[in-house]
Amino acid sequence: MAYILALYRHSPGLTERLKELITRYAEGVASDCGTIGKGVRITNSGCIRNVAVGDCAVIDGASRLENGTVNSNAAAPAFIGCNVMAEDFIMASGASLTDGAALVRCFIGQACHLGHLFSAHDSLFFSNCQGENGEACAVFAGPYTVTMHKSSLLIAGMFSFLNAGSGSNQSNHLYKLGPIHQGIVERGSKTTSDSYILWPAKIGAFSLIMGRHVSHPDTSDLPFSYLIEQMNQTYLVPAVNLRSVGTIRDAQKWPKRDKRTDPKQLDFINFNLLSPYTIQKMIAGTEILQTLQKVSGETSAEYAYQSARIRSGSLKKGLEYYRMAINKFLGNSIIKRLEGIRFRSDEEIRARLRPELEEGKGEWVDLSGLIAPQGEIAKLLARIQSGEIASVGEIGETFRQLHADYYRLEWTWAWEVMQRWYGIAPETVTAADVIRIVDTWKESVVTLDRLLYEDAKKEFSMTARTGFGADGGKEQKEIDFEQVRGAFENNPFVETVKRHIEDKTALGNELIGRLEPLVQGGE
Repeated sequence: MAYILALYRHSPGLTERLKELITRYAEGVASDCGTIGKGVRITNSGCIRNVAVGDCAVIDGASRLENGTVNSNAAAPAFIGCNVMAEDFIMASGASLTDGAALVRCFIGQACHLGHLFSAHDSLFFSNCQGENGEACAVFAGPYTVTMHKSSLLIAGMFSFLNAGSGSNQSNHLYKLGPIHQGIVERGSKTTSDSYILWPAKIGAFSLIMGRHVSHPDTSDLPFSYLIEQMNQTYLVPAVNLRSVGTIRDAQKWPKRDKRTDPKQLDFINFNLLSPYTIQKMIAGTEILQTLQKVSGETSAEYAYQSARIRSGSLKKGLEYYRMAINKFLGNSIIKRLEGIRFRSDEEIRARLRPELEEGKGEWVDLSGLIAPQGEIAKLLARIQSGEIASVGEIGETFRQLHADYYRLEWTWAWEVMQRWYGIAPETVTAADVIRIVDTWKESVVTLDRLLYEDAKKEFSMTARTGFGADGGKEQKEIDFEQVRGAFENNPFVETVKRHIEDKTALGNELIGRLEPLVQGGE
C-alpha cells in the first residue's frame, strides 16, 4: 500500500482515494490521550507523551517518546531501550529500538531492529530491517534492508533486501528548485565499502555496486550485474552475480532470518531469487545485449548502454548466464507442474500443462516484497479508485490472496513464456518437447552449480589465508585456516551445491523416465 502511495502519484485520483481510506481508518483508532495496554513494563524512562502502548511492550530507559504508537502484543512484544528518542512514529509488533536510536516521522515494521545511535527521519522500514550506527533520510526501506556502519547514509531512495557496506551513500543534491531527485535500488542488491550513487538512478535487482557512480545509470533490465567504477566511468558486468555464492547464500538466509512471531503478518514477502519479476528482466536483458552486439558489431571491444560501458567479454558471458538462468526457471516450473503424475498420452500432458488461471500473463512487479502480476494490481487500483473497495482491510486482503496464489499465477506466466522461448504450442506439445526442455534445464542447472562451486573455491585460496598463521610459515597458515574455516570439501555450502547437482540431475532423469515410453510408443 505504501509502495502504491509513493510510486503511483501519476494517478492523483487513486492516491487521493487511498488517503481517504487511510484517514478514515486512522480516525477510527485515534485517541485524544495516551494508552497503556496489558502487561506493559515501563522503567527508568523520561518523557512519554501522547503514546499508545500495546500489550506486553517493554520500555526500559527511553529518553523521549512523543506522539507515537507501539503496536505490541503478547505474541510479538515490542521493546524500546536506553536513550531512545522517537517522535511522530508508528512501531509494529516485535520491533525493537535500542541504544540511543533517534527517529522522527518514521514507521518501524514488524521485527525491525534499529539501534547503536542509528538516526532516521521521514522514513519507512518494512519487516526485518536492521539499522545500526548510520543514518536514513527520506528512505523507503523494503524488507530486510540492512545498514550497520557509522559512515553509511541512505537517502531519498527505495531499497529492499539491501546490504549496505560501510561508507555507502547516495546524494540528491543535484537540484536548484528543491530535492526532486530520487533513486531505486531493486531487491537483493549490495553496496561495497565507500560506494556512492548520484541520484537519479535505478539499479537492477541483485546487483553489486562498487565505487562512485555519477552518470545516472538505469540498469533495471540487467539484473544480477556488477556496477564497477573505473576511471570515473561506470562499467557494467551483466548477469555475473548469478554465479556468485554470496547471492545464493543471501537467498537461503533471508527466510531463516525472519524474526516475525506475530500470527498476523503485515508484509507479504516473496523470497524467490528467480521469479517472473526477475526472469522477465533477464529476457529483456538478453534482447538488449543482443541488440548492442548487432548494432555495434561483435568485434567491438566495448559497448555503450545508457550511461555505462560493457566490455565485449562481459556481454558474451552475460548472454550465456541469462539464458542458463531462464532455462533453469522455466525447467523448474515444468518439472514441478508434471511432478508425480504418470501420463498415458501427449493429450494428458497438454491437459496438465494448461494453466488453472487466466490471470498472471504479462508484466510482473515487486511491491517491496510482494511479487505479483501488474494486471492484477491494475485491477485492484481500478477498484480502489471507483469506490468499490471501501476499506484498507480489503486492500490488504487482496494482497494476501495474490501472495497465496503466487505459484498458480507464476505457472500461467511461465507457460506463456515457455511457448515463445522454446518454440512450442499448447495444442501440439509432446513428451519429446518436454524431454528437450528438461535436458536443457539439467545442463543449465549443473553448469550454474559448477560455477558456484568454482566461486566458492576462491574463499579457500591462498590469498584468503593471508591473515592466518601469523607467526609461522606456510604449513602453520594452512593448519590455522583449516581449524577456523574447515576443509573446502567439508564446507556446508559446498556440500549443498554438490548435493544440489545430484538431486536436480536425478529429478530431471525421473521425469524423463516417466515420459520416454510415450516418445518410444509414438515412434
